[in-house]
Amino acid sequence: MSASSFPTVLKRQLVLAAGALALIGAVAATAVAVRTTDALDLPAAKTPLALKSTKLSVARAGNRLVAVGLRGHILVSEDAGATWRQIDSPVSTDLIAVRFTSDQVGWIVGHDAVLLHTQDGGQHWERRLDGRTAGQLMIDAYAARAQAGDAEAGRLLDEVKGAVEHSATPGVLPYPFLDVHFRTADEGFLIGAFGLLLHTADGGKTWQPWLERADNDKRFHLYAIAGDADQLVIAGEQGLLRRYDPAQQRFVTLASPYNGTFFGLNVKGSQVLAFGLRGNAFASDDEGQHWRKVETGIDTILVGALRTPDERLLLIAQNGQVLQADAALTAFQPLPVQRGGDVFGAALASPDALVLARVNGMAVASLRGAAAR
Repeated sequence: MSASSFPTVLKRQLVLAAGALALIGAVAATAVAVRTTDALDLPAAKTPLALKSTKLSVARAGNRLVAVGLRGHILVSEDAGATWRQIDSPVSTDLIAVRFTSDQVGWIVGHDAVLLHTQDGGQHWERRLDGRTAGQLMIDAYAARAQAGDAEAGRLLDEVKGAVEHSATPGVLPYPFLDVHFRTADEGFLIGAFGLLLHTADGGKTWQPWLERADNDKRFHLYAIAGDADQLVIAGEQGLLRRYDPAQQRFVTLASPYNGTFFGLNVKGSQVLAFGLRGNAFASDDEGQHWRKVETGIDTILVGALRTPDERLLLIAQNGQVLQADAALTAFQPLPVQRGGDVFGAALASPDALVLARVNGMAVASLRGAAAR
């Protein structure tokens, strides 16, 4: 997160017109946004084009679906993805991921360290953090610890201050949050580019920086966090895998089976599936202590995984392919799903259909005929 990172970041700006080799992977490379102030200060424009613009994530909130994407656009559907309407968004910065902890309570994360919150199933959203408030709370927290004699906090304070002072808009932390997860109603985590890690113990009312609690001195990007009250895992750049240890109040290193980037996770009980670049997927049956490669048969970026009501595990590729795991989770087989445009996220529209967040808007893909294996 040092200021020296910025020249490299500036050389890796995301080219949206190219269709985005994976906004999922390249999004952290756009950490310096040239219009940070406008994006944070201006609500998203209401426009019919929002229905066809790039969407990066979609999630279910009871009977409602909520999708987010570029320019702060938020869409909702009450008919299993058949039709969508744009709702108000307090920012026009790009929104990366949407997650719900219940039918009513949800969170959105995005560029410029934006965190949005809803308590009515995604119909209305309010800002909880952004690059100004997140940067300042990190500076304040580490400054207090440094003043008390904590040398590590002093080093982290210098990192954060350098990032804020050298950003395109001084005073704004320019890094994106890339995922959010609550392991209980009160305890939650924010992760993002350059090792961003924040923790809340009061349901998201207040947040504390935890940069030093993930064994991530190189500040690798943290792309995904998933789990439950018993097991929580972070996946990221260069094969990074970390498991939460509540007793130590930190994320401890898991031996990684892969040195490429992981973009996603699926966690159920002691089973963990980590996936990412070039169709690579790895599974563990013992909380990440031992791993095996799971054959996917494809060579494209994997962007999502979900379980159906009948407990099938599906894997979604950026090119629109949908794969289904065998019972032993040793291999995946393709399902006959119609493709059309790069895909960046997915959710269940119904027991026999997926809703896909795509480069050209939202789409529904039928799973009829894909019997459980």
